[in-house]
Amino acid sequence: MKSFMAKKGELEQNWLLVDADGAVLGRLASKLAMILMGKNKPTYSPHVDVGDFVVVVNVDKIRVTGKKAEQNEYEYYTHYPGGHKYVSFAEMMARKPEKVLELAVRRMLPKNKLARKMLKKLKMYRGPEHEHQAQRPQKIELN
Repeated sequence: MKSFMAKKGELEQNWLLVDADGAVLGRLASKLAMILMGKNKPTYSPHVDVGDFVVVVNVDKIRVTGKKAEQNEYEYYTHYPGGHKYVSFAEMMARKPEKVLELAVRRMLPKNKLARKMLKKLKMYRGPEHEHQAQRPQKIELN
């Protein structure tokens, strides 16, 4: 009995469209990470990027449960002395809602070079319009 091992460039990657209107951040991010890795396919191989491209629209309408909207903070460093900064979840959603989803998905991907390639396949847009009509993404429901 032979085991199937995917090879680079051998598999077809589809384009999927996800509407994030009213979706819970963590649940959406975990499902997106699984699709980007390709774990939803029978041809999954951990050493090859077999995942699909994902276009997420209405990212600004993502929600969180409980008190996370007031309590969550994102930290970053400006690389200047005393440059350790904190931004609240509500402020980050007002400024860059795409960054909130990107950070959630990034933290659920494997910590290696392949994860950077997987994350590049995630396209996020605030409104219902996107720039990938030419790829004809298939609309899927993740709820």
